[in-house]
Amino acid sequence: MTMNRSKKQEFAIVDIETTGGNAKSSRITEIAIVIHDGNRVLHRWETLVNPGVEIPNSIFALTGIDNDMVADAPLFEDVAAEIYALLKDRVFVAHNVNFDYSFVRFQLQEAGIDWSSIKLCTVRYARKIKPGLLSYSLGRLCDYLDIPIENRHRAGGDADATAILFAYLRALDTAQVFQEMIKHKAIDQRFPPHLDRKEFEQLPDTAGVYYFHDKDGKVVYVGKAVNIKKRVLSHFTGNNIQAQRQNFLKEIYHISYESCGTELMSLLLECAEIKRLWPKYNRALKRYEPKFGLFCYEDQSGYLHLAIGKMNRIQDCIQLFQREYDAIQLLQSFMKEGEISAQFCHFGTASLAAKSVSRADLPDKALHNTRVERCIDEWLKQRPSFVFVDKGRSIEEKSCIVIENGQFYGMGYIELYGQYVDFEDIKTQVKVYPSNHYMMELVRQMAERYPNKVHFLTQNPAGLVAAEADMDYDKITTEKLFQ
Repeated sequence: MTMNRSKKQEFAIVDIETTGGNAKSSRITEIAIVIHDGNRVLHRWETLVNPGVEIPNSIFALTGIDNDMVADAPLFEDVAAEIYALLKDRVFVAHNVNFDYSFVRFQLQEAGIDWSSIKLCTVRYARKIKPGLLSYSLGRLCDYLDIPIENRHRAGGDADATAILFAYLRALDTAQVFQEMIKHKAIDQRFPPHLDRKEFEQLPDTAGVYYFHDKDGKVVYVGKAVNIKKRVLSHFTGNNIQAQRQNFLKEIYHISYESCGTELMSLLLECAEIKRLWPKYNRALKRYEPKFGLFCYEDQSGYLHLAIGKMNRIQDCIQLFQREYDAIQLLQSFMKEGEISAQFCHFGTASLAAKSVSRADLPDKALHNTRVERCIDEWLKQRPSFVFVDKGRSIEEKSCIVIENGQFYGMGYIELYGQYVDFEDIKTQVKVYPSNHYMMELVRQMAERYPNKVHFLTQNPAGLVAAEADMDYDKITTEKLFQ
């Protein structure tokens, strides 16, 4: 929207009450609009609104507005034209502006009115003019500043208090901070109301992982980015009215970050941190879990069995699989190459044997168990140990990802010293992380894509090609690693 600069700048200070927390699934039950010129109130308007849906008991307990009160009130579309006339060509002002703005814009669109406006959030404005307060909720601000507030959690009472707060802040705003805030492309109005812009400004334009924290400092979201600052800002753009996003933005109070040398390091750290912190708003990686595992167990007679089963988070197994087919293929190769009887190999609760075997036909226990153990040992030995080396966070270092016996061991950054290092040295210089299937898949894909960055510490590993066939597998130089 383009303001008419020939007309004196005016502000529409708005407060609404609703049936819930997001514009798409909830409705306005009351709206108040105070027209202000920056110094005084020019006009005031308010009305109850029939939402056309039941008002939940929790909302009645908060606002005192019940179904009977709005039964004879106008529908929003009946007052939409009047609301539009009050808002048109004025700066939209509210406490936590994105909440009120999302509701009003959405319901005006439903009424056939295409409207948008420049916004000003009095939460963010108060943070700039009166920094360092413990809380910037409307009630607490009114207490701190001795602003009278009547009919709390009603549109009229809260709009009147917001108008007094706005005038108070304007009187203190000798630097005209608000003019910068209401520029059409000003990013302040996109931000969560409780986030200090200074925390955003200190974010780097580099790859890494970022963390959103709630008011108690708890991490509620972890993300990775090629450009941390750009990615964080993308969370705050647009006019998404979904409940999840609205609640998400309201819970963001602080941002922290950790720079990474590459996108792969960022992906791995994001995965590890989600597993460690289990943040409230991370869902995608929580669903990415291997579905099947190959297990070994001993029965009551002392015979070892191999079985394919579904995984859960606390089980250990020989190998993880996304596909059931791959698990069956490995089990069948164990049976063939290890000469293991099918009666000791199971898929789910069923044996892979064609028919049951009598106890008299059971193989020698010691020989059978030795065969099973040998199969497992040989399979584990085939799994590679290697270091995946790539650029670091600066020219003085390289990123190192350590895989040991086919499992993710850890990752970190090694400075360019040029001395000989062995595998154990490298392991002491990286941070250890619990291995999981997703992280191993990420590394495997990158190792196959960039074999020149892979430095094996075991010879002839299955499924991968060594970067340098003549390298010393027991000892490597940082010079060789960092070529």
